[in-house]
Amino acid sequence: MASKNLKEHTFGWIGTGKMGYPMAARLISAGVDVTVYNRTKAKAEPLGVAVVDTPAELADRDIVYTIVTDDTAFRETVIGPNGVLSCDSKPKILIDSSTVSPDVSEEVRAAANAMSVQFLATPISGNGRAVAAGKASLGVSGPRDAYDTVEPYLEQLGRGVSYLGEGDLARLAKLAHNVMLGVVAQCLAEITVFAEKGGVERHAFLDYLNKSALGSIFSTYKAPALVNLDFTATHTAKMLRKDLELALTAARTLEVPMPVTNLTRDIVQTLIGLGYGDDDFAALIEIEARAAGYEIKSENVAVSDGLQEVAE
Repeated sequence: MASKNLKEHTFGWIGTGKMGYPMAARLISAGVDVTVYNRTKAKAEPLGVAVVDTPAELADRDIVYTIVTDDTAFRETVIGPNGVLSCDSKPKILIDSSTVSPDVSEEVRAAANAMSVQFLATPISGNGRAVAAGKASLGVSGPRDAYDTVEPYLEQLGRGVSYLGEGDLARLAKLAHNVMLGVVAQCLAEITVFAEKGGVERHAFLDYLNKSALGSIFSTYKAPALVNLDFTATHTAKMLRKDLELALTAARTLEVPMPVTNLTRDIVQTLIGLGYGDDDFAALIEIEARAAGYEIKSENVAVSDGLQEVAE
């Protein structure tokens, strides 16, 4: 087990969006020495730590953590002309929680390894509110000794961290995780409509479900959206479709049948085709109600998402 001294290593942090900001804030609150880069500098300044002008200025940090928007941003901030690996000095460990393609992840991993920088893929489960409340979870893959070094820091970011193996296995595990996200979301829509059409109010049914053995952090923090039909996106239908399609592609390569995933992908495609592509995938409940022959309406009931009491 690595030392629990959180001042043992210095951190560079790249990306302070909806997820990155609360993650960096948790490290800073734990007493970690963090210096930050964000493309829009003003968005990082409220963290109250040093903010640099380029990723290259983080090259002298022991550990650099990236959580950026896409392949282009990831490649640019790490191996671009002003990237964190563009200088003579290099961090010891690079950690990434960005949503990127396997090809770009492998490209950056190879570049890092060629410079003797250890690379850890670290997808995170949970939205920004879950992160702020300390209820997100992380899966990690890459060199085991690098994981042992960073584990105490990663433990500050959520409710749990799991080592999943070498290479990019964590990204495969995240795809499997997001398949379950879609399947459970569709199941929640089905059973909630089933209960409501039989006469049970949605908020009452979901309260019952979430207090049972089948309740979860996920079903609890989706309850307000299902009750009050607020589909402000934490994960859009289009993003979920992408996750399901990536998983199905990988499954074909591995010769793994995934019939429920295929069906869920088609249902999510229907959701997108009906105009909900940029809405949260909780909107599945609206098309389920439509198929059941009634117009679903907001109950306008205050429902806890399970995070409100502890959110920072």
